[in-house]
Amino acid sequence: MPARIDKVVVPGVFSLDGQDFDVENNVWLVGDDEEVLVIDAPHDAAPIVAAIGGRSVAGIVLTHGHNDHITAAVALREATGAPVWFHPEDRMLWDQVYGEVHPEVEPDHHLTDGTRFTVAGTTLIALHTPGHSPGSTCLHAPELGTVFTGDTLFCGGPGATGRSYSDHPTIVRSIRERLFALPGDTVVRTGHGDDTTIDAERTNVP
Repeated sequence: MPARIDKVVVPGVFSLDGQDFDVENNVWLVGDDEEVLVIDAPHDAAPIVAAIGGRSVAGIVLTHGHNDHITAAVALREATGAPVWFHPEDRMLWDQVYGEVHPEVEPDHHLTDGTRFTVAGTTLIALHTPGHSPGSTCLHAPELGTVFTGDTLFCGGPGATGRSYSDHPTIVRSIRERLFALPGDTVVRTGHGDDTTIDAERTNVP
């Protein structure tokens, strides 16, 4: 059987450029009854640990470095023993979260374009999609017909690019060149909000 996909919604606060916003983040768990891969670790590790339910965690993959996607990563690593994967081009965002209080805290592995993960017999492939942040990365699971897009592509179009380290032409290029190359019926599982499909978003991206 292919891996199944579970979602946990964790509320909290997104902080950047001196502004705070209340948000609800999607955490995605891909696996079976024995093992799971966790995509993003926002706000509070406890509900994520509860959803893992004692399964072995193959890894904690962070789609980008904004605090509302990584704040619980270290606590989740401590709770599960799983390594944290993080794109090095977002290191300045990691340092904003952990640098002053825990400068010794590091991700375990560099997440780069083409990195592959296998969990419950299912492969996920990292697609570097900069724009929302320099290191933003999606995870494509061809066997599941889905892609986990973090804050790169939402139901309704591209992720936000009005803050530090973001760039609108870059995110549009990432979506058109990397994500729109996927099959049109690929389900887009986002970092916030509802699912969509690749074809449904073609008219929402300039």
